[in-house]
Amino acid sequence: MSTTAFDEYERSRWAGRAGAYDNSLAALCAYPAPALLDAAHVGAGMRVLDAGAGSGTVARLACARHATVVAVDAEPSMVELARDRLRSVDEVCLAALPHLPFASRSFGAAVANFVINHVGDPLAAITELRRVVRSAGRVAVTVWPHPPPEAQSLWGEVFDAAGVDRRAAAPTVDADRDFPRTPDGLAGLLDRAGLTDVRCDTITWAHRTDPQVWWDGPANGISKPGLVMETQPAAVISRIRAAYDELTVRYRGPDGLLTLPTAALLASASVP
Repeated sequence: MSTTAFDEYERSRWAGRAGAYDNSLAALCAYPAPALLDAAHVGAGMRVLDAGAGSGTVARLACARHATVVAVDAEPSMVELARDRLRSVDEVCLAALPHLPFASRSFGAAVANFVINHVGDPLAAITELRRVVRSAGRVAVTVWPHPPPEAQSLWGEVFDAAGVDRRAAAPTVDADRDFPRTPDGLAGLLDRAGLTDVRCDTITWAHRTDPQVWWDGPANGISKPGLVMETQPAAVISRIRAAYDELTVRYRGPDGLLTLPTAALLASASVP
């Protein structure tokens, strides 16, 4: 299981960006966390791995269920941020799928919240999660679907309205390692990893956020829109901002906050 060009690209994109993520997209990614833990049957006394812990939302909720939690992330700034916040977590360390520094069958469950979107070999990543979970334990993961939901596709509208060329060269997952970002595609990935009783559901919700917060993520290089933004001159950024302000009016409520429809895929399964 080697590191791919996509893995290296993801490492470079997230380097040093824990604070920018925490102040922008972390709240969006937090919504499915309770359902993710439910799908993994996380409860008191269970030893749980949170792979790709980010700023620590899932790990914190697992601790609140009185589980024993080990959290890992591939980005040093995320590990540092999580360590500062997760005083009750058993361990927070630097590690990346599909290479985890844990013995086989050493956890009762493993969860990965929006992490499979960021690995170059999704099947190898799920297989590694399976390896570290004991027999009859659970694996649960979330991914963003394709086509993207409205909250994410809005950025394409903004860039088009601003006349921005979005053909930025960025590595993608190799075709022979990728999977359809659909319920059947994600369920099939878990099935191919040798998991049983596979289930995949679509979770939908309306993300409530301040317009400036939703802007700040890409403006600070977060996510694919961030890749587009960071290559633009100041005059183009001004055009993007004007288009953003115009196109987000329809999502603004009386309190000034945006209400953005979005969705995620949640798949879970048992380890045989």
